[in-house]
Amino acid sequence: MSKLSRDNLYSLEQYAEMRPEYRQKVMQHKKKRRIFLGDNATLYFESELTMRYQVQEMLRIEKIFDKEGIEEELAAYNPMIPDGKNWKATFMIEFSDENDRKAALAKMINIEEKVYVLVEGFDPVWAIADEDLERNTEEKTSSVHFMRFELTDEMIAALRNGKGLSMGIDHPAYTVKVDITDEKIRTTLMEDLH
Repeated sequence: MSKLSRDNLYSLEQYAEMRPEYRQKVMQHKKKRRIFLGDNATLYFESELTMRYQVQEMLRIEKIFDKEGIEEELAAYNPMIPDGKNWKATFMIEFSDENDRKAALAKMINIEEKVYVLVEGFDPVWAIADEDLERNTEEKTSSVHFMRFELTDEMIAALRNGKGLSMGIDHPAYTVKVDITDEKIRTTLMEDLH
């Protein structure tokens, strides 16, 4: 997949005019890229469209219109666009009660290393997490992690031939495995792979 450049972006004025429709389009796209891993963890698989939206929103919020500022945002978000051999995702741990969240995050240190995708007939592909910066402390993990799942050509071919796909977490404090049977989600994720 190609990376974003300034040429791919709308001006602040253009974006302001089209934002409601554009946002609706992105939200519909994101629904097909969200995997619930149990009640308290979610993988949000990123794409060129989701990252373009993030950049446009940051430029709008921060009122960035100069070349250097735009390039900084592109440098921050381009690494989250899949390159045809991988999936990239934002992993979120979500608890509605703040005390429950704090207690859970204290028990989930290094959970980001225990998230996987599994193509039927192959070993799990463990997440390569937080390449931009460390998100754990000695007391707790972060509620947000950025992940990359590198797939082999054989795995991609197996998926194209209908092999099963699962995702999960294998951590002492949180264990779950989910089979990806929704064809819309599976089709959308397969579009990220060459």
